[in-house]
Amino acid sequence: MPEQHVDAPAFAEAIALRLDQAWERCETIQPLSESEGLDSPELAYSIQARWTELRQQRGEGAMGLKIGLTSRPMQEQLGVNEPDYGCLWTSRYFPARGGRCEMPSEVFLQPRLEGEIAFLIGSPIAGPGVTSQQVLAATEALAVAVEVIDSRIDSWRIKLVDTIADNSSYGALTLGPWSRSLRDVDIRTVGMIIHQNGQPIVEGVGAAALGHPARAVAWLVNKLSTYGVSVKPGDVVLSGSLARSLPARRGDVFLLETHGQPPLSVLFG
Repeated sequence: MPEQHVDAPAFAEAIALRLDQAWERCETIQPLSESEGLDSPELAYSIQARWTELRQQRGEGAMGLKIGLTSRPMQEQLGVNEPDYGCLWTSRYFPARGGRCEMPSEVFLQPRLEGEIAFLIGSPIAGPGVTSQQVLAATEALAVAVEVIDSRIDSWRIKLVDTIADNSSYGALTLGPWSRSLRDVDIRTVGMIIHQNGQPIVEGVGAAALGHPARAVAWLVNKLSTYGVSVKPGDVVLSGSLARSLPARRGDVFLLETHGQPPLSVLFG
């Protein structure tokens, strides 16, 4: 840990306040890895946790957790060998009605849309040593999900510590209907097509999320156990993108088609 971070709690408090101001004012800041010399993932998670605490003190809710950096290309790009995680804040949950969700584009800075599989945790599960089979046994239902990733870091110039501190670049989410039948499907092979403004743009598959979405959730449960934290019944967990993210702009309409599930559309209004 760099010398200027010896007083880690004070540093985490100051950076959490700066990130929160950027969130509220819808403005970017310079990469923390550059401007502050942040180089410790553990300290970055402390910043993230403190930021969540600050928001919860003002009434923010937490509906679960998200997993990022589950694809090998993204890990190689940032020079890491494991994913990261962040908190799903309820103020940026936009429910889909009749398979359609509208998201207000003005709340975002530099949004990108991802298609994912969400897990609804039904029974307690805690690491270490949790397997993907145990995750599926503890899962009540699954759903098609859209996560909007967004960064408070200028121009997405992120290193691992930047995105961790920035709540794993969380922007927003919406969910399709929960499906218990998806628990009986080999979700490694579940295919997804994302259309943008009427054109099919990317195709994804469940195996893109760390080889299996449930394996990604198992990683999360085991990682949290090192901090004495567990995933709770009722938590929603986003397991990671099934394809590359797509830049989103005002007026864009995205449609997710997933094998065996109702379509889910998102309008950036």
